[in-house]
Amino acid sequence: QVQLVESGGGLVQAGGSLRLSCAAPGRTFRYRAMGWFRQAPGKEREFVAAINWSGAGTYYADSVKGRFTISRDSAKNTVYLQMNSLKPEDTAVYYCAAARTEWNLPRGRSEYDYWGQGTQVTVSS
Repeated sequence: QVQLVESGGGLVQAGGSLRLSCAAPGRTFRYRAMGWFRQAPGKEREFVAAINWSGAGTYYADSVKGRFTISRDSAKNTVYLQMNSLKPEDTAVYYCAAARTEWNLPRGRSEYDYWGQGTQVTVSS
C-alpha cells in the first residue's frame, strides 16, 4: 500500500511559522495534483490548499490565502505547506492527499484517493 507521510507539525506561538512536508514516494504521485486539508476537534475536515502536478497552478482556501504557500519538489517527491502568520484558529491535524486528477485543483475530499496519517499543528495565543 502506497502511503503519504506528513511531517513538520508542532507547537508554535501565534504569528509564528511552520513548514509541513509530505513525502509521496515513487512515480504514483508525480503526475497527480496534491492537496492539504485540516481537521480541528469537533469539526469537519476542510480544504486548505491544492497544487497541480506541474506546480504551476495553486489554489487556497480564503482563510489561509496570503499566509500559506503550497509547493512541490518533483525530484524529491515531496509537497510542502509553508504556513506563516499562524493564528490559534489554524490549530488542527493537517493531512496531505493525492488527487485523481493532474491539472485540476480539487477542493472536495471525495476527489482525493490517497491520504496521509496527519500531523498535529497547535498554535498558542
